[in-house]
Parts: sequence; C-alpha cells; structure tokens
Amino acid sequence: MHLLIVDDDHEFRSGIARRLSRQEHDVCEAESGGAALAAFQRRSFEVALLDLNMPQMDGLELLHRLKEIDPHCEVVMLTGEASVETAVSAMKLGAFDYLRKPCPFGELEQLLERAWQHHRLGRENEQLRQVIGRTAPSAEIIGTSPEMQDVLRLVGKVAPTESPVLILGESGTGKELVARAVHQQSQRATKPVVTINCAALQESLLESELFGHEKGAFTGATVSKPGLFEVADGGTLFIDELGELAPSLQAKLLRVLEDGHMRRVGATREQRVDVRIIAATNRNLAVDVAGGRFREDLYFRINVLSVELPALRERRDDIPLLANHFLRTIGQGWSFDEAAMNALRHYSWPGNVRELHNVIERASILADGDQVTLSELPHQISNLPPDALIAASIGDTDNLEDRERLHVQRVLNRENWNRNRTAAALGVNRRSLYRLIQKHGLSPQK
Repeated sequence: MHLLIVDDDHEFRSGIARRLSRQEHDVCEAESGGAALAAFQRRSFEVALLDLNMPQMDGLELLHRLKEIDPHCEVVMLTGEASVETAVSAMKLGAFDYLRKPCPFGELEQLLERAWQHHRLGRENEQLRQVIGRTAPSAEIIGTSPEMQDVLRLVGKVAPTESPVLILGESGTGKELVARAVHQQSQRATKPVVTINCAALQESLLESELFGHEKGAFTGATVSKPGLFEVADGGTLFIDELGELAPSLQAKLLRVLEDGHMRRVGATREQRVDVRIIAATNRNLAVDVAGGRFREDLYFRINVLSVELPALRERRDDIPLLANHFLRTIGQGWSFDEAAMNALRHYSWPGNVRELHNVIERASILADGDQVTLSELPHQISNLPPDALIAASIGDTDNLEDRERLHVQRVLNRENWNRNRTAAALGVNRRSLYRLIQKHGLSPQK
C-alpha cells in the first residue's frame, strides 16, 4: 500500500515505517501536520496513519484537511487518550477506524490492511461506475484469412506483457476490437478497459478527459472530476487516433508512460496511476516524427510492440464471413443472393469493415424480404463494371487455369467481344482465341 505515517514521536514512527517497509509497502513519514500536507501536495496516498495529539496541528484538524485534498484516502487515527468523544469526532470527519496507543503491531497491521482493502474496493466501484457509460461491449474478431490469423497470433504474444502496444491500420479496420482483444488476454482482463478518441475532442477538453480536473480549474469546472487515467487505474487505456494528439498533451502522455505520474488540470500535486496504454492510429507516425508533428521520444516509447491490421481489400476471403455475421445480427434466416455477395466480395471497400457493416445495415432496411439482392446495395457497389469484378477475381486466385480464364474474359469484355481486337490484345491468332473461348466455356453472357 501507499502509506503515510504522521507522528511527532520519531522512534515510534520510524519503527512502524521500518517494519511495514520490510513487507514491501511504500511508506512515507511526516513528523507534523504541515509536513503531512506538503507530502499530500506532492503525491497521493491510499492510507494515512495519524497521531491525534501533535503540537501546532492536531490529528482531527489534519484529518479534516487531508479529506479535503483526497476524500478517497483511508485514515486510521492513533491516540494515547482514547475517549468516546474523540472517536465519534474522528468518524464524523471520515476516519476509517481508531486505535489506542500503545497497541500490538499485529493489531495495527491488520487494521491498516483492512483500510487498504476498503480503499481499493471503493476505487474499483468508482471505476466501474465511470466505465459503464464509456465503453462498448466487446466483440469477437472475425476472420480466417492468413492475414488475420497472423494478427491473432501476434495479439496472443503481446497481450500477456505489460508493454505499450501501437495498433496501425486504415480507418475502419477494427483497431478498437484488437485493443479489446489484447486487454481481454492480458493479466488486467478483470480491470477496466477505457477508450478515448483524440480526434473527437478539442485540445482543452481532451486534456481534462484524459487527466481530469480540479474544481475551479476553468470556467464551468464546478466539481472535481477524475480523468480516464484514474478511471482505468489497474486496467487498460485505449487511445484511438493517437496521431491527432496535440504536442502539449504528447509531453504529458510521455510522462505517464515513463514513470506513471500525472497531474489533474488545475492541481498542484501529482498522483501515480498503474495503466497499460494501447494506442492506435491510421497515420504514418514515422513521417510525422520526421516532419516535427509528433515527438520522437514518445514515438519510440509507445511503439514497443506494434500490430498492423490489413485493409479489407487485402483479405477478401473474409468478406463473406463478415457480411453474413453482420446480417445474422439483424435477424435469423437472412441471406444474400449470389449477385449481391459477388459484388460485395469484389468492391474495394475504402472504408473497410466499418463501411461493410453500414452497407449491410442499409441493405437490410431496404430489402423487401429477408434476402439482400443487388438492388439494395449502393450504386458504387451494385454498378461495379464487369471488368472490375474480373480483375479483382484474378487477384483472388493463384490457379493458372483460373487466371487464364478470367484474363481472357476481361479482354473480351473490354473489346466488346470483337475477336480480331481481342486476339491482337492477347498476342494470339484468331484460331488460338477460339480454342481459349471453347476451352473455358466463355460467352458474352458470362
């Protein structure tokens, strides 16, 4: 635990600190109320052990002031003059419990342990409340293509580590799904995963959202608010569109990555968070570094492990899988006719999986029954020229016979089935062309 011991009795204070430090707790000491307040301004504590009777500032006043700075810190009071009145006063001010000096070390240790567990439970409940409105339900990654199998294998390797992960890929390729998969396979899977999109907020709002703010930090800040780093404490923070992060926020993010320390907007003290960062971008950050738009030190710090997602056009074998999956989420019994599926497979999908999902949702609304046909697809997909379909199909196969058939079909279509021009374009005579047409069973209707 992160513990602060405040007592003007040097021998007692140091003895307790030594014994707790040997158990690998992070212990700080303060000999007065003023020194304790200064320590609280520098960093945060989970538990504080306060002596009630100290000169200048007694334990009750210090308890009151510490709770104003950090209401989440659990406070245990110590006194040599136990009384019902002082115990009640301490509890009203928010003390966790009360113990009389001298006390057995084992009893004190158990009380501090309970206070620490109470603090952690309160933080987890706060995280869950914050996370409910900020995260979308997880979804499976769909894809059997070799490209996606490579991605899944890489996710399985990087997930168990604690290193930052950078996910690269075009817009709409599913970077957030991969981030959630990394989190779900990590040791932090039972903790929150929180998402923020850097392109969706102005710089000032983004800073407050990430790092939180204190009451009065800016106009409209009527209450203190924890940032997403605090909400995700112990878990994972997914920062989407990292390349859009302003230079001033890049510096603050680098500080968190280096030593886990951050400061709310308007705060004078730092606090430590334990967060794994997963970032994503569709930009070429190396080019941005060279152009001075992205910090080089941040780039090298966050690009420890990278996962690159293929565009949908680079894994066409997954298109039927994805299309049928999206259609099943609409209702049982839905299907595509052959022409519609063929058009979906051979469209270039500049918007990737996100565009495919939107197209299927639109088609299901326009469909008269429970089958999606070519007429329900957007015209840029349904009116794809036959040459484009054939050219895409050529790229889909490594079979020499198939490639020959598709290539001859494409040239015939381009030349409007003029045999002389087609033969000249293919570099064969008319007799050879006729043999090719007969061999592959080609006709103008194909």
